[in-house]
Amino acid sequence: ERGWLGRRGGVDLMVAMNPQTWDADVAEIEVGGYLFYDNSKPLPKSKFRDDINIIGVPLTEICNATYTDPRQRQLFKNIMYIGALSVLLDIDVPVIETLIGEQYKGKEKLLKPNLEALHLGRDWVREHLPHPLGLRVHKADAVGDRIFVEGNAAAALGCVYGGATVCAWYPITPSSSLAEAFQKYCQKYRVDGEGRARYAIIQAEDEIASIGMVVGAGWNGARAFTTTSGPGLSLMNEFIGLAYFAEIPVTIIDVQRGGPSTGMPTRTQQSDVLACAYASHGDTKHVLLFPEDPHECFEFSAAALDLADRLQTPIFVMTDLDIGMNQRLCAPFAWDGARGYDRGKVMTAEELEAGREFARYKDLDGDGIPYRTYPGTHPEKGAYFTRGTSRNPQAQYSERGPDYVYNMQRLLQKFDSAKAMVPQPIVQQSDVPSRHGAIFFGSTSPAMHEAIERLRDEGIALDTLRVRAFPFPESVRAFIDAHESVFVIEQNRDGQLRSLLVNEFGIDPARLVAVLHYDGTPITARFIADAIAGRSATQSRQHKVA
Repeated sequence: ERGWLGRRGGVDLMVAMNPQTWDADVAEIEVGGYLFYDNSKPLPKSKFRDDINIIGVPLTEICNATYTDPRQRQLFKNIMYIGALSVLLDIDVPVIETLIGEQYKGKEKLLKPNLEALHLGRDWVREHLPHPLGLRVHKADAVGDRIFVEGNAAAALGCVYGGATVCAWYPITPSSSLAEAFQKYCQKYRVDGEGRARYAIIQAEDEIASIGMVVGAGWNGARAFTTTSGPGLSLMNEFIGLAYFAEIPVTIIDVQRGGPSTGMPTRTQQSDVLACAYASHGDTKHVLLFPEDPHECFEFSAAALDLADRLQTPIFVMTDLDIGMNQRLCAPFAWDGARGYDRGKVMTAEELEAGREFARYKDLDGDGIPYRTYPGTHPEKGAYFTRGTSRNPQAQYSERGPDYVYNMQRLLQKFDSAKAMVPQPIVQQSDVPSRHGAIFFGSTSPAMHEAIERLRDEGIALDTLRVRAFPFPESVRAFIDAHESVFVIEQNRDGQLRSLLVNEFGIDPARLVAVLHYDGTPITARFIADAIAGRSATQSRQHKVA
């Protein structure tokens, strides 16, 4: 009712359909909550709790009496669940009927029996149970102009608007639907007047091949990206190092999931932060963007393509399964038709012909970013050898110490230049001065916003900063310095963002208090508020003793 979009935490109503997980499911229900189950077969009293409300509906019994086909009995039982719950929760039945109608549009033979099953469930509850429950669904008009979309589709559309013409990928949960959405949008928006495709989408034989294709396309001047998740990212590391060292524009959208190894393919985490920040062997540092919702997935995917060109380096868009595969409400997308693509420092044939100095890996402007040329720019000038080995500013092979140090320092300077180009952090000050702050990022955002209000209601004031990119601008350091302690909220075991902050700023780790959630489910406002309230109480006692 207050418009929060994150998960609050706790279970008010459990629809228990799986006997194997019954005990664990019942244990999760809040005191005073509701257990809804199929009571066609009686269960011993030990299977229930005295502090919750029990609602039994004989769904199997109703289905057996109504249908002779065993398959229909199972399929329509699920629809009866919905019908029964719609009465108990006071959900408008026309809404459900409309959704079922959309699902079976043009399939009247399937539509009619599904609607009949819906009303079978409704009729039984109306006749036998008090309704509605104290817990119910209220219809409200609080959406405004917001749209309902999943992050993967939003990121794919951002790539289309951002000028991507090449996508090479290998299927992996939870990123596959991003490449599929890109193909769908390209078929609509990237065809010429004669219907010819102006894009290339390649499903490669593996992640190594896909990133190799993207590196090759980026070297050739195309805007190219790949999308993957943790295991695929691990396979891509050698090519990521090549793109970093040879300075080739590449965009990688990492839809994070639970790791390591195969881990939890259908669960969410923010556990690739360090793996992406320092991807590949040797000394590397990569630009990471952290969108909080589908709207920023759209914005940041388009921005990543610009940044890759401007910085001539891999750019990572760090989403996760929670954002990527779940539909969320967000602000509508917007695009300025006059907005051009920033291809960065690309030397033209005219500039080469005029005698302008070209040395592929030389810093001519003092920002660490060299000039490049596209293949075939000039018949005689601007050519260079692209290599993953050490070289001098003229791109000639060299293992001389001074050449190597010059190049590595220039890459570091380029990374420093990126601080002014990436999305800046968003700071929110509490209503009253606070000694404590909190840093968060990505999909943690909806739960964090609700947690802030919960903490405010408990008398705990907290300033917050949402990190939107790495490298961290100096404003992040200033925020930390302005507070005695700062909570760092993230969804991984090892406090990876916290480690990155400590490593980059040389901060005393004791000042950054880790709040970690990593069971694979999306973080909740309750978890955040309880963790911060508990730590704040401990710190207050220690402060008084001191």
